[in-house]
Amino acid sequence: MTFAAGQVAQAADSDVVAKVGKSTVTEAELKAAEAELGPQFQSLPADKRQLAVLSALIDIKALAAEAEKAKMQNDPAVKAQLEFDRDRALHNAYFAKEGIAKISDDELKARYDEEIKAMPPRKEVHARHILVKTKKEAEDVIKELEGGADFQKVAKEKSTGPSGPSGGDLGFFSQGQMVPAFEKAAFALKPGEFTKEPVQTQFGWHVIQVVETRDAPPPKFEQVKDQLQQLLLREKYMQMVGKARKALGVDYVDPKMKSQVQQLEKQMLGEQPDSGDAAAPATPAATAAPAAKSQ
Repeated sequence: MTFAAGQVAQAADSDVVAKVGKSTVTEAELKAAEAELGPQFQSLPADKRQLAVLSALIDIKALAAEAEKAKMQNDPAVKAQLEFDRDRALHNAYFAKEGIAKISDDELKARYDEEIKAMPPRKEVHARHILVKTKKEAEDVIKELEGGADFQKVAKEKSTGPSGPSGGDLGFFSQGQMVPAFEKAAFALKPGEFTKEPVQTQFGWHVIQVVETRDAPPPKFEQVKDQLQQLLLREKYMQMVGKARKALGVDYVDPKMKSQVQQLEKQMLGEQPDSGDAAAPATPAATAAPAAKSQ
């Protein structure tokens, strides 16, 4: 093997980059092998990684040639594996071309707008707190505040929490982000109010003040773009598989197996497919669909 990494990288897909007996290794085969074997060589520098994959591919072809000499391709288990590998490669290639490649930013943006419109409003509060060790200390703080003391000033002087130096400011938070007792007290207050009774949590005793409330802003498109893409891919995959199954027809030799598969599909999909619908797409197969590559 005399090819330098740069020479391999510049080869056309049809170019032969190595020969193993009567067999050849083309650039296209090397790219396919790199997709499968590349992660095994992540610790290697980039200029060595492709050569390592090529070396591994040569090993594979060498033993494959020996296996063919031994007629192992006629072994039922090997034949089944070869058929599965072929079908999976075609499955992945078809979905990559007809599914992944056809999802545009415009489609993602339209789905984003649809999802945001359907989101129920979610309340957020902007709060401050003063954290002390004992209930008595918290009661004394409340008396100070009721006497007109400035909340932020008292927080800086007495709060033991990490937010103390910034006047106890916790910023905005929504339900589920704080411990239950703290959250319940904070969401019960109106802007400008503070708790009249100390609030106990595992961190100590709190006096809480709410600065303002608002509806939580929706996530930005770029923040959820990848999630939306996976959602659309799953939907597109299920549509494609369902259409293909219906066109081809699916028959089970064992009626019991048919029932069990349909029950599993129903559970995985969270839906209620018709009992006789053998064309319903199987969710377990969807997990084998090629994932979208980040751009």
